[in-house]
Formats: sequence, C-alpha cells, structure tokens
Amino acid sequence: MKSYLNIFIFLILIQSFQSIEEDLVIESKALGAELTSIKYKNKEYLHDGKEFWDEQSPILFPIVGKLRYNKTTINGANYTISKHGFAKGMVFEEIGKHSYRLNSSNETLSKFPFDFELYVSYTTEKNKLFFNYTVINKTPNQIMLFGIGGHPGFKCDYYKEKSSIVFEKEENKIKVIPVDINAGLMSNEIIDGNEFLVDKKIFNIKNDSFENDAVVFTDIESKSVILKDNGKNILKFNFEQFKYLGIWSANDKAPYVCLEPWYNTPDYVNSTVEFEEKKDIIKLEYGKKFEVGFSVEFFDNSDNTEGACGLNYFPLLLLINFVFLFI
Repeated sequence: MKSYLNIFIFLILIQSFQSIEEDLVIESKALGAELTSIKYKNKEYLHDGKEFWDEQSPILFPIVGKLRYNKTTINGANYTISKHGFAKGMVFEEIGKHSYRLNSSNETLSKFPFDFELYVSYTTEKNKLFFNYTVINKTPNQIMLFGIGGHPGFKCDYYKEKSSIVFEKEENKIKVIPVDINAGLMSNEIIDGNEFLVDKKIFNIKNDSFENDAVVFTDIESKSVILKDNGKNILKFNFEQFKYLGIWSANDKAPYVCLEPWYNTPDYVNSTVEFEEKKDIIKLEYGKKFEVGFSVEFFDNSDNTEGACGLNYFPLLLLINFVFLFI
C-alpha cells in the first residue's frame, strides 16, 4: 500500500515539476504572425491591443517606420509602402507551433518588387522568450533590399511616472535621433543620449516622454535593458543584434511601453526616394538567408511564493520520496 502511495506522490511531483517548466506560456496568430499573449506564472505581460493601440507585437517588414511621402523608388519603378511595412497586415502560413512563413505574392510584388520568404517564430526556454526572424531572397539575379525590426508592447503603467528603463552598462557614446513629429520621420539633428539618461544608465519614463513620438537610441554599448515598473524588475530585453532601440507608447495614460529593436530606421526628413539609399538598408544576395532575433527574460513578480519554494525544494522532496519508496 505504501509503495502505491509513494508512486502516486512521485507522479504528482513530476507533474508539478513539468508545470514549473511551463510557467511561460505564449499565444500567437497567423495574421501578421503576431504574438497575442505572453503569460509568465499566470501573469500577462503583453499589451492587449484593445485600448490606445490596436496592435500587440507586429513585425516590421520590409521597412521600419515611415518612408518619406510613403513612397520609394526601387530599380527605377515607384512603389507605395505604408508605415512599418505590409507584413503585419498579412496572413502567414502556419508551419509549426508559433512558427510562420510568408511567401511573396502578386499582392506583395505590387508594393515591393522582390520574391522572398519571411519566417517568424517564437520559442520559449524557462522564463525566456525568443523572437526569430529569417528572410530568404528568392529573386534571381537581384540583390534584395529591405529593413526589419520588432515592436512588442509590454504592460507598464508608465503614466504613474514610476517606470524606468535601465541600460546594462554606463553609456558614454549613446545618441538619440529625434523624430520630426510633423513629418513622422527622423530628424537630421543628433542629440547626446545622456540628456535622456540619469547616471548614464537610467531612462525614467515620464508622461511627456513620447509627446514627439518614439525615443530612438543609437550608438548603444549595452546589449540589454531592464524594464522596471513600480520599483520591480518586469523584464530584461536583449537586443544585441540590432543597432537601434526605439521606445514608444501612446501619450495618454496608455498602460504599456513598446521596446522596439530596429535594424535600420525610418526615412529622414531629407531622405531621397531611392530605396537603396536608405540608411542601414539590408542587402541580401539571391539564394542567401538573413537571420536576426532578440529575446525577453521575464521576472517573477507574483505574490504566490509557494511555486518558488516548490522549485527550490523539489530535488529534496524527490529524494525523500525515493527513499520511502524502497523502504
């Protein structure tokens, strides 16, 4: 009888351990290959997409931000591409769990003259979430030009002015590229980024932080930042493969902040219409693959300490159960 009881307890422990391993749960959809939920220890971290901003975590492709006049010239032909590109509004093919593919089509070719495959996938490991983007140039005898970036919005009551973003290192060379609010483009002016930081590390988010749109940092030494809210660490955002970090939210008590890793930028106010002249545009040869990604590590701010204790004592409980099982 004792043996059966111990086997039962052993199975419960195993199940409990598995549930701990699955504390990070995500949901996604084929439209835009967009994440729709990020829950860690049953707490939702992703913006709901209902108020202030109707998106949650769009991929920016084949441009980041806005083109001057929303128009560009590629290989001598004129095209219109809306802000942040068309991928976020298209239905991807689901090819696996939280894994999607978008193939070029007549619809995309009318906006962007390249055959391509775009892969978007999300993977989890304990408390970490990985965003993975892959682009393949399928256009024979042509170099494909494009931009790419991420735009996840995380729950954060920044309007209470108790939120901050802390850079991993002291930033000595960091710059901010202001947004020309009237044009929605990057300004020609470059500002010392430490005008926005406290002690060369801390960006305190204020009610008016985004009155001129996103705050765009470049020349960043840090590879990650920590989002803090009400004195607590919410998440660690790792963006080492990207040159730019945009930070943005709606400027009216919106309960979220977007951390946006950009490979390149929107057009500048003096940009030409030539797509190949865009700053930091990616150039991909035929048949080649471009891969880039970023990750988020979530902190446990739940009030329930039982789960944490269960994790700490699990090996000991398992050992005790084995001892009693064979006595």
